Amino acid sequence: MPTLVAVAEKPGQAAFAEEAITNLDVLYRGALRLTRDPAKAEDLVQDTYVRALRYQESYRPGTNMKAWLFAIMRNLFWDRFKGGRPESLSLDGDGEHGLYELVEDAGEGPETVALDQIARDEVIQAVEALPEIHREVVLLVDVEGFPYKETADILGVPIGTVMSRLHRARSQLQKSLAPYARESGII
Repeated sequence: MPTLVAVAEKPGQAAFAEEAITNLDVLYRGALRLTRDPAKAEDLVQDTYVRALRYQESYRPGTNMKAWLFAIMRNLFWDRFKGGRPESLSLDGDGEHGLYELVEDAGEGPETVALDQIARDEVIQAVEALPEIHREVVLLVDVEGFPYKETADILGVPIGTVMSRLHRARSQLQKSLAPYARESGII
């Protein structure tokens, strides 16, 4: 099977493809959260790269390739699900693709691992309970680490909207997780 770099036809396309391919893993994780299906996620990522290669002249060198690819992937995803947005975006995935994977230190005991799992489950449930427009911003900014400006570009909204949605989302998370934090003795 030819690689993305091998199918590059235009001058400079190979360098572009090499830079784009470095984001494969993070795009696949994002696609898995959107589709919740490994086969569909693979197709979505493949179509994202095909479209990126086709429209590479619209990419501005020196800008964030990952953000540009995420915007393409997000648009392709919404195009495929014309009935509206999906019911929810999953934060936990399967195996190596999960967003909140269990990381065990050699020094952690089973009780610490169990408590961490409970806390992680509470956070996942709280984030998944957010309205979709707030959840999407939390995933891009707090999970994927995109700056506000790039998140605004991906979502196609003003930066102030990103900041407002993120503030509301974090406030909602704080309210929904406060009882758990009090119960656990965190606050």
